[in-house]
Amino acid sequence: MAAGGLARSLPRRWYERPPAPVLWLLFPLSWLFGTLAGLRRWLYRCGVLRTQRLPVPVIIVGNLTVGGSGKTPLVLWLVERLRAAGWRPGIISRGYGGSGEGVRAVAAGASPALIGDEPLLLARRSGVPVFVGRDRAAAGQALLAAHAECDVIVSDDGLQHYRLQRTAEVVVFDGRGAGNGWLLPAGPLREPLRRLAGVAAVVWNGCREAGVVDAAEACPQFEMRLLGQRFVAAGGLAGRPADSCDAASLRGRKLYALAGIGDPGRFFAQLQALGLEFEAHPFPDHHPYVAAELAFAGDGVLLMTEKDAVKCAPIVTGEAWVLPVEAVISGTPGGAGLFETILEKLNGRTTA
Repeated sequence: MAAGGLARSLPRRWYERPPAPVLWLLFPLSWLFGTLAGLRRWLYRCGVLRTQRLPVPVIIVGNLTVGGSGKTPLVLWLVERLRAAGWRPGIISRGYGGSGEGVRAVAAGASPALIGDEPLLLARRSGVPVFVGRDRAAAGQALLAAHAECDVIVSDDGLQHYRLQRTAEVVVFDGRGAGNGWLLPAGPLREPLRRLAGVAAVVWNGCREAGVVDAAEACPQFEMRLLGQRFVAAGGLAGRPADSCDAASLRGRKLYALAGIGDPGRFFAQLQALGLEFEAHPFPDHHPYVAAELAFAGDGVLLMTEKDAVKCAPIVTGEAWVLPVEAVISGTPGGAGLFETILEKLNGRTTA
């Protein structure tokens, strides 16, 4: 298999059981990757590499695996509850998929090609300041300089960005879990599962995977469901008035579903649960769509995620609907909830 073909097929192979034979050839590289990642973290912990502490608490919502796992809906959930509790949060993100350099604020009308799809969605949905930058510490400093009223920062991703000190870490897994449990490039993990021993909570966006559950037994674990019932016209995403409809009004029509998220199957399963029949079109996470790639839906109705819609809405020519979702978090009956668990960290200000 050519190198390019192998690279494109790796994300799928990481979740195959048993592991594909070709992955064993990459295992020495995984060992090297793990050694370097561990050394880097040790250098930060020992102070050899300098860390940056912001004057307000920082909550990291990240993952151990490559690709999306549902962090953005969880960030929106957390920001909403922080605001309801009297906090004034801001959001920082790397801006993955954007071409912009340096640190910048995210306006609701910004270009996703410049800013990235997830930060733009966060800016439109959250109602709080959002800044992006590869250097998350610098992004946090810029946000606080521009919005002195902010008293807590939520970082969308950044678990491995150790230059930024953090008060609490929340790790998200989807139903795929840790795949084969190996580090990059033979597996999907950025760090070993033992890294979970130091986080505030693990959130499952889908069914739990036994190996991860065991590795995270020392920390609280919660379940997240993404609920969405009504579709919004794609043209309403940038603040313009939007029509809406329910799934019943779409049944019986020729439907096409598009998803360029970490696990497109999650979105397709959600549509099936609403009783819809459609032709599925999965794309890579953060895919930079062009109009020609949407031509398949010319004779029908296009359904998509909010994340995809921030890029697709301006280039869609036919009828297109978006399914907004809200995160619902549940935990062990009688135990502390996720937000209460995070508040304990904020009030204690235990910075790692």
